[in-house]
Amino acid sequence: MRLDGELWQIVKFQHVKPGKGGAFVRTTLKNIRTGRVVDKTFRAGEKVQQARIERREHQFLYEDAMGMHFMNMEDYSQFALTAESLAKREFLKEGGMIDILFHAETEAPLLAELPKSVELRIVQSDPGIRGDTATGATKPAKLESGATINVPLFISEGDLVRVNTDTGAYITRVAE
Repeated sequence: MRLDGELWQIVKFQHVKPGKGGAFVRTTLKNIRTGRVVDKTFRAGEKVQQARIERREHQFLYEDAMGMHFMNMEDYSQFALTAESLAKREFLKEGGMIDILFHAETEAPLLAELPKSVELRIVQSDPGIRGDTATGATKPAKLESGATINVPLFISEGDLVRVNTDTGAYITRVAE
């Protein structure tokens, strides 16, 4: 949405209907350009300007001092986004696909969103200790993207695992 000349993403909202008075909506808004988060209340009937946003799939190429570089798979055009434009970037690997949100009117890239889960290879993991098999026992493992997560004891180096990008939690081992 557009508010005070800036683009904002609605992170959370709650509709409130008090016993007396008119209804209102409490929102948590995130400024797309700066990342600043604010709480704002809108009264019933208050109008806001809707911003048109388009979601397009891109391939992550590499990261350098200029930012994170992506390529549009349709026309092979490339551009860079700042590292702050992507939360949880520790689960992004070179060649991985990612959704980028664009402002429809200006065609400017706004922010990048990882899929709900990604498949990454384990590059470093200590072997499970014999007898350390209590229910739900886990061990730390380093992923090819550089992130470290907790995995079950039966996971070993070279295994491909699915990871939840919201929580950073192991989901399952992927058969190859």
